[in-house]
Amino acid sequence: MAISDTSPATVLPVGASELAAQVAGPVFLPGDDGYTEEAGVYNLNLLLEPALIVGVTSEGDVQAAVRFAAERQMPVAVKNTGQQVVRPGHGALMISTRRLDAVTIDPDNRTARIGPGVHWEQVIAEAAKFGLAPMNGSSPAMGAIGDTLGGGQSVAWSRSKGYAADHVLSLDVVTADGRLRHVTADSDPDLFWAMRGGKDKLGVVTAMVCELFPQAEIYGGGVWFAIHHVAEVMPAWREWLETLPEEATTAVAVQHLPPVPDLPAPLRGASVLHLRFTHLGSPVEGRRLFAPMRAIAPSILDTVSVMPYKSIGTVYLDPPEPTPYWDRGTMLTGLPKEALNEFVALTGPDSGSPLLSVEIRQLGGAMDRQPTSPNAVPTRGLPFVMFAFGVGGPEEEELMRGYLAKLISGMEPWSADRKMINFLSADEGTDPEELRAVYGEQRYERLARIKKTYDPLNLFRTNHNIPPLRSGAAVPLSPPPVSN
Repeated sequence: MAISDTSPATVLPVGASELAAQVAGPVFLPGDDGYTEEAGVYNLNLLLEPALIVGVTSEGDVQAAVRFAAERQMPVAVKNTGQQVVRPGHGALMISTRRLDAVTIDPDNRTARIGPGVHWEQVIAEAAKFGLAPMNGSSPAMGAIGDTLGGGQSVAWSRSKGYAADHVLSLDVVTADGRLRHVTADSDPDLFWAMRGGKDKLGVVTAMVCELFPQAEIYGGGVWFAIHHVAEVMPAWREWLETLPEEATTAVAVQHLPPVPDLPAPLRGASVLHLRFTHLGSPVEGRRLFAPMRAIAPSILDTVSVMPYKSIGTVYLDPPEPTPYWDRGTMLTGLPKEALNEFVALTGPDSGSPLLSVEIRQLGGAMDRQPTSPNAVPTRGLPFVMFAFGVGGPEEEELMRGYLAKLISGMEPWSADRKMINFLSADEGTDPEELRAVYGEQRYERLARIKKTYDPLNLFRTNHNIPPLRSGAAVPLSPPPVSN
């Protein structure tokens, strides 16, 4: 029978010393030097407390760790940056992938081979040497594989190319039986479909090969308006974005910024509306497209210009270092006048919002079209994603969670059940039935069937879990074959 994702672990990691002898990387138990650092995650409000941690250094280490967990029916958690951790991992074996940080660029085929410990900033830097660019997210500090497996919404490419998951060519995956599989659309069509959009539910990815695109420079950046302009800028932005070609992408974020030296001087401690913009075409066309928004209101700061693609992280200026925060997100089916009015009321100068940022990103374009090789990404056809977070420690929890709930409730009339997996917070998706709505009925059922095939004991269940389809007891894992 599959292990319930809510079952407490009953088996302690007896034999950890045997595992340590099988792997080249370090093995940490609670209380060991290095355990706390290895378990650390991006959100400092979340504390991981796995039963043991394996700092893998090779595919063989991953296989040994998964086999060890399978023999003891321990849950398996996988962590690089830990930017989307939901549960503390009690009783789990955590695989820390940060040492597998190799990036290989094939400029002739315009592809990158990426290890599971790689951050987008590494791929961006290596690809830039050949005038190429990946489908990275807003933060270069994000783990490249984790972001892509969750769909991967690129702030520059997705409206013209689709989701990052649409441009994965192959995955090397260690599944729950300890087998290393080279997974493609031809070799394992179900697993390939499920991994791209299914996130970390079916195995440990040890390498990903994805497409790159020629782009040495980009026209983009941000304009910050004083927050009292939000009521006039938001309707203008909503009307303007309908004029943009798929090569252009925009987002807005109402922000209450801290007075920290990392920010440009005009923004320190300011309450602002941050308008983000990227354009893949000529700078001349980019300037023409963006001109209407520059004329809406006087700006505090304007950084929209030609920049090398490797500077794309400056468009969003996401916090690069771990920080304590509380977050929520939702997909929006539209932004009619009533929705804009509610958004302004909840975030504007008279709202009393304690949140650092409430953002709405434009989607659409190629993200609405099925790729050549379909995948499990559930949000095609939805035009906007909204994501909000407030910074603060445990003493701020009630305040932040309360206002996040108020925001989500206020925008509920325009919200969709399906959601972007990478924007699910610790408050969302912990109930499989909620995930059924997030993925949609047919997609969820297919994922559950595939889960039964590749992870019948539900080892990979520590975050947003879809249990294996229940149609009889799961069969015990057979000894895994030796991988070539």
